[in-house]
Amino acid sequence: MSNTELIRHDWTVDQIVELFNLPFSELIYRAATVHRQFFEPDQVQVSTLLSIKTGACPEDCKYCPQSAHYKTGLEVERLLELQTVVDKAKQAKAAGATRFCMGAAWRQPRDKDLDRVIDMVTEVRKLGMETCVTLGMLEAQQAQRLKEAGLDYYNHNIDTSEEYYSEVISTRKFDDRLQTLENVRQAGLNVCCGGIVGMGESVDDRASMLKTLANLPTHPQSVPINQLVRVAGTPYEDEKEVEALDMVRTIAVARIVLPKSMVRLSAGRSEMSDETQALCFLAGANSVFYGERLLTTDNPDEHHDQQLFKKLGVKPMPAHSGAA
Repeated sequence: MSNTELIRHDWTVDQIVELFNLPFSELIYRAATVHRQFFEPDQVQVSTLLSIKTGACPEDCKYCPQSAHYKTGLEVERLLELQTVVDKAKQAKAAGATRFCMGAAWRQPRDKDLDRVIDMVTEVRKLGMETCVTLGMLEAQQAQRLKEAGLDYYNHNIDTSEEYYSEVISTRKFDDRLQTLENVRQAGLNVCCGGIVGMGESVDDRASMLKTLANLPTHPQSVPINQLVRVAGTPYEDEKEVEALDMVRTIAVARIVLPKSMVRLSAGRSEMSDETQALCFLAGANSVFYGERLLTTDNPDEHHDQQLFKKLGVKPMPAHSGAA
């Protein structure tokens, strides 16, 4: 099958569930084969994520320690100063990151806050790093301003399936997410959009989430697959732990239905064994977040990741590299 034929926008939930139900070895083989058609199999993009405004978010996402609805002991921080962000970006670059992501716990940014974020984007780009921000919902003109500032990617996850969405969040609707993605796409920005595994959803829900992403007019250029981090004080603190092979299967199916996307092994890596991460890379994950913190949750430190890459013969992907 040609590369062009692999890019589909007509997936059904049943077809994707069939992929989830394949024998494990067959699924990994298919995913690894697709991966090699579009990417170098021994390269992983290294990204760093910084929380530039922490806590007091008015949304009630049940997984999120930054929600003002839950008492998680998180220390609320105002929007960071520009120089602080630039210094963090320099540290990330020195540690090997080629992509710098900035996250702010807002429902939607005010224009005066967006002015400050744009300054951050401008300065980080001067360092030669890819830039990504996640600021909540965006209006069309806000997305356009970020594009004009040179932003590379905008992250706005759909989190789960449309059918399960109301079980996770009540303060916004699934269509609100899709509208922000449309605004970002229309502005010409790269879309970073994925979801979370382990919130009590079914395999059908995981399939439906991936169907939504695969059937967008353009596949998201970046797809973070997060494993739920169970944070004390959130409604999901006692949620059942995700089985390692379920996470690997989700990565593999994402690679098959989104063949040209960067599939990002995101939150939850600190709870994964090296062997699980190795299987995720084999299944088509080709990006990780690097550094001790992932917004407000723990992440493996750079030294551990460097050792893991060495064991696996994995090399960091060069800056501004992507699908073949």
